[in-house]
Amino acid sequence: MSLNFDFPDFEVVRNEKNCNKCKVCVLECSNKVHFYDENKKTLNVNNSKCVNCHRCVVLCPLKALTIKKYPLEFKENSNWTSRAIKEIYKQSQRGEVLLSSMGTSNKFPVYWDKMLLNASQVTNPSIDPLREPMETKVIIGRKPEKLEFNSKGKLVTEIPPQVELNIPIMFSAMSYGSISKNAHEALARASSELGICYNTGEGGLNKDFYKYGKNTIVQVASGRFGVHKEYLNAGAAIEIKIGQGAKPGIGGHLPGRKVGKDVSSTRMIPIGSDAISPSPHHDIYSIEDLRQLIFSLKEVTEYKKPIFVKIAAVHNAPSIASGIVRAGADAIVVDGFRGGTGAAPTRVRDNVGIPIEFALAAIDQRLREEGIRNHISLLVSGTIRNSADIVKATALGADAVCIGTAALIALGCHMCQSCTTGKCNWGIATQEPDLVKRLNPDMMYKKLVNLILAWNNEIQEMLGGMGINAIDSLRGNRLMLRGIDLNEKELEILGLKYAGQ
Repeated sequence: MSLNFDFPDFEVVRNEKNCNKCKVCVLECSNKVHFYDENKKTLNVNNSKCVNCHRCVVLCPLKALTIKKYPLEFKENSNWTSRAIKEIYKQSQRGEVLLSSMGTSNKFPVYWDKMLLNASQVTNPSIDPLREPMETKVIIGRKPEKLEFNSKGKLVTEIPPQVELNIPIMFSAMSYGSISKNAHEALARASSELGICYNTGEGGLNKDFYKYGKNTIVQVASGRFGVHKEYLNAGAAIEIKIGQGAKPGIGGHLPGRKVGKDVSSTRMIPIGSDAISPSPHHDIYSIEDLRQLIFSLKEVTEYKKPIFVKIAAVHNAPSIASGIVRAGADAIVVDGFRGGTGAAPTRVRDNVGIPIEFALAAIDQRLREEGIRNHISLLVSGTIRNSADIVKATALGADAVCIGTAALIALGCHMCQSCTTGKCNWGIATQEPDLVKRLNPDMMYKKLVNLILAWNNEIQEMLGGMGINAIDSLRGNRLMLRGIDLNEKELEILGLKYAGQ
């Protein structure tokens, strides 16, 4: 007899007294955790299939369901944790590379939580954002060295192409294929209403969304899926994706089961075929090669679109960023190692890259030292969870931030970290029609709008408390931050004083 040590992670607990056997849980669970025994007239569960997405719990009309961690205890061992043991069981059973979704589950420190914002008091009065104008609009793109005007006061300096954001937030790159068409529509509609941008990711742009072009960042990744002249000219800017925080140095993989007719047409690949993005761009092996691609994209768009370059936060990110500036890019997007993903090798997700806070501070400082900081905009992503994270990122040097996981949570994601299965019960990370329709874009885009507007109000409150009336005035102003529970080296890299100094 073959032994299977692949134990469940969760246990579904049913309160039989409350349950009226309506079978909503059976109908709603895409993982087939719940099933009804016609002979015994009983509702049963298969715990091994539960991913803890909460769909059954939320929709149970009598609240008869709860989900708990599976009560399997291993002998305590500080080195061989239950997670480490279970992962060995899985790999010895299946012989597969472990894949994971969303951000790392490891308990690394979140440095946003070790920074405190300063505030003004008597000598530098605070500003009341309810009664005085506050500016959170930002301009993303290369800035001219100086502005020149003619004798009539008319600007004669040619301004490079730029993107205007009413709020210093964009939605991160998430491809059509990795998330559903309805999720993309919600992101696009919210961006249009808010006056910000969303990112197509590496899956091309569905024809239905070209109308949102002025709020769209189109991406060029190593697989070049869905890339053509019309696509490149459809968006407000173009992003060259070199790396991603959740999997630095690793390419992408969209399983063939997610490539239906619509995804196939958008990505320009056969139906049912795996979409595999190689690790490197096979035409980029140096900064000179990157420069050539940047200017090829500028040529095809007649120099009307700013070009972004996205990299993962790694140890030499400052020198890479310096090269990107000199290669002619208009903005750099840096993604930290806690960033989300539809699928990444677990070992890479949990062990490669550095925190976005350190990468941001180091890059901003390097570009300032070289006198080229104003030549480019700096955007960051990877664990931006709330408005305070945004304000702290700005003080460390960011022009704006990109949010992915937070946006998906607003759409209903319950962080079950099972995006790789394509069985998302909330209609987000799936292409199955019956599941996709569970996400109503007419309703859910409003939740994104509510989230961003709430954050913008909080940003204004925090700026006002600092005596600052424009977020641009906070960019790189590290005097408005103080560190707590940080060692000397961490304070040095972040460029912060300790709380009390």
